[in-house]
Amino acid sequence: MIGAIVYQLTKGLSESEIKKAGFEDYFVDHTTGIYPQSASGTPFTAAYIQSKGDAITDLHEDMAAEQKARTTYDNILRFCDDYDVKDAIRFLREREVVHYQRFGENLRLLTDKLDSKNYYAFNPEFDTKCFKNELKKKV
Repeated sequence: MIGAIVYQLTKGLSESEIKKAGFEDYFVDHTTGIYPQSASGTPFTAAYIQSKGDAITDLHEDMAAEQKARTTYDNILRFCDDYDVKDAIRFLREREVVHYQRFGENLRLLTDKLDSKNYYAFNPEFDTKCFKNELKKKV
């Protein structure tokens, strides 16, 4: 979504508009094509998408990512004066808040389930033997 907004705002820029906006370094490398990067110029990398294969760890990571995105949208809204862009960013910000809430609910459900069995010494996605041993005890 952000890439589409940037594209819409930059397509058809003249050379003087590019220079006036301080956009020439980016333009030299990417013209007005979308090249995802942070405001400081750090390119997007798949390393931003973290996964450990452990539900508790991954849910915390997901929640942190949603909060980081919300903060970025808050910062964009502080500097943006285009009504149409602000409207889209507000929508994206609201979506991050809802995602954060849903991940939090899932984390609570998961930890409640693990607490009921007093499990925290294993990875529930990998260490399936723990569940098998628990089932044998019940039989």
